Amino acid sequence: MKIVVIGGTGLIGSKVVDQLRQQGHQVIAASPNTGINTITGEGLAEAMQGTNIVIDLANSPSFEDNAVMEFFQTAGRNLLAAEINAGVKHHVALSIVGVDDMQNIGYMRAKQAQENLIKASGVPFTIVRSTQFFEFIAGIANQAADGNEVHLSDVEFQPIAADDVAGYVARFALNAPLNGRVEIAGPERFKMYEIVDRYLQHAKDPRKVIPNGKPVYFGGEVSHSALVPAGKAELGAIDFEKWWSNQPQKA
Repeated sequence: MKIVVIGGTGLIGSKVVDQLRQQGHQVIAASPNTGINTITGEGLAEAMQGTNIVIDLANSPSFEDNAVMEFFQTAGRNLLAAEINAGVKHHVALSIVGVDDMQNIGYMRAKQAQENLIKASGVPFTIVRSTQFFEFIAGIANQAADGNEVHLSDVEFQPIAADDVAGYVARFALNAPLNGRVEIAGPERFKMYEIVDRYLQHAKDPRKVIPNGKPVYFGGEVSHSALVPAGKAELGAIDFEKWWSNQPQKA
């Protein structure tokens, strides 16, 4: 089966490509570096020829409100038009748990716009909404740092390992289209400041986490439960300790 993975050289995409190739599928790892560009349209028509499944894992190079909206709308329209012309049977996209509850944040508005394009396209689809990745924790700590202190809120946080995300994306891609969405999350739920504090302790990072109680994410105020599944979700198998044990940078 021929599968095109948009963003196939990124954190999740490279893992999805590896998994699907190991299962014997013909997989194209699509990115501007491989000559396939969803913004300009370069290489899209050729890549779609004979393709059964498209997995869209691309992310915007800029998180500025207008730029990220332009990215997801342009890329989405170009990609879906190419899929329709080629008769692609299943479009899979990775989105974010709680995206529709965080529309005060520009990035979340752009992801919602992406989902809306997919649903309106007529291409059979599955939207996989994921919680944040363990791999993002270091960046969250750095963004919230003020000298030797890291100020973070007590919003609920249920991070998932990139390996688990890739496994779910590959599995849902090979299943029949849901024409709807599914949510995935990690096996453990924390307060955001708790998991960042644990990460810093494991990394022997001397910075001190200060719970500030302000429910802020991506620069916008969110509800305390916005970042975790509200109902049923598929839970990954890799908890924090298992994930950490596999990190090359561990102390």
